[in-house]
Amino acid sequence: MNYDAALDAALNRLHEEGRYRTFIDIERRRGQFPHAVWKKPDGSEQDITVWCGNDYLGMGQHPVVLEAMHKALEDTGAGSGGTRNISGTTVYHKELEAELSDLHQKEAALLFTSAYIANDATLSTLPKLFPGLIIYSDALNHASMIEGVRRNGGAKRIFRHNAVEHLRELLEADDPAAPKLIAFESIYSMDGDFGPIEEICDLADEFGALTYLDEVHAVGMYGPRGAGVAERDNLMHRIDIINGTLGKAFGVHGGYIAASAKMCDAVRSYAPGFIFTTSLPPVVAAGAAASVRHLKSDQALRDLHQERAKVLKLRLKGMGLPIIDHGSHIVPVMVGDPVHTKKISDMLLSEYGIYVQPINFPTVPRGTERLRFTPSPVHDPKMLDGLVRAMDALWNHCALNRAEMSA
Repeated sequence: MNYDAALDAALNRLHEEGRYRTFIDIERRRGQFPHAVWKKPDGSEQDITVWCGNDYLGMGQHPVVLEAMHKALEDTGAGSGGTRNISGTTVYHKELEAELSDLHQKEAALLFTSAYIANDATLSTLPKLFPGLIIYSDALNHASMIEGVRRNGGAKRIFRHNAVEHLRELLEADDPAAPKLIAFESIYSMDGDFGPIEEICDLADEFGALTYLDEVHAVGMYGPRGAGVAERDNLMHRIDIINGTLGKAFGVHGGYIAASAKMCDAVRSYAPGFIFTTSLPPVVAAGAAASVRHLKSDQALRDLHQERAKVLKLRLKGMGLPIIDHGSHIVPVMVGDPVHTKKISDMLLSEYGIYVQPINFPTVPRGTERLRFTPSPVHDPKMLDGLVRAMDALWNHCALNRAEMSA
């Protein structure tokens, strides 16, 4: 086989479809986020504003977080030195797990190196703990959940997105005595819509199923202490396993599950994704613990975040742009074509210093390509004005170009 030719063919397909992914090199500047510097391939630099990051609250720059990380770095050094089982469990890891279990009002929490690994490792391990387990998974669950369900070797059922009646049909069709688990999300990150948590919990109670809720796009931002949508809706006690991330609203890195002490102990003891992975550096755990602790009481930051998202959606709607608005903090502007999505993204960056990455297949279905904006409390009104003016100019420009191309 000509391996180089095969690689060329695979990459050329992406270019031909207009969905080859180009990464730009940026340098965040401490204390200035969401401003950053774009390091261009020719060696020059351009000041930009990041509008597509998942540091939803700007906590990656917060003094409380940075102070905790500086102290841990000076006290302990860089890495953890091993897996959790072999010298990699420190006081910082235990402190962070305690903060997380308290946040979600669960008996325990278990840290992973990312929320992707937490989903994959946990969902692929559960059938070892509950032989014959059937997992019912929402059709739009994150790739990490899909991979975990796929790899576990057990039975799976896919229900249509947020379709509670379809889920009921699938549950009714299976053996009542079989162990069951329903896996879903609280906020789906591409459309920004909410999962029907209460209705799914009702079905879980009726059919004797466990519940597994991914709150990665909600932790820190929703609920009176930032525990997520389940906390906001007074439903945390009805969720058996909560998955969360430390790399989005908490602004640092890592992932976790929160559940009963027995559940966390069993996953800790059986999941290869936990057992054989070097643990988070203590400096990261320290920063994450400080962030979680701070956000338990900073409701003003959450309120400002929601206000910024609401204002941006209202202004884009007022311009007639096709946005999806489910009431969350995520602002998708639908373009529907990978080439035009990339073109608008490139022009926003080069002409206006606005960085928003195009979202194409396979992240979203073909024909639903979009620009996904994530306004934060640190995007001030002047930045928002600049974005709105740029989108107004470019949207009309690209609409004329599309009309000319199809004529």
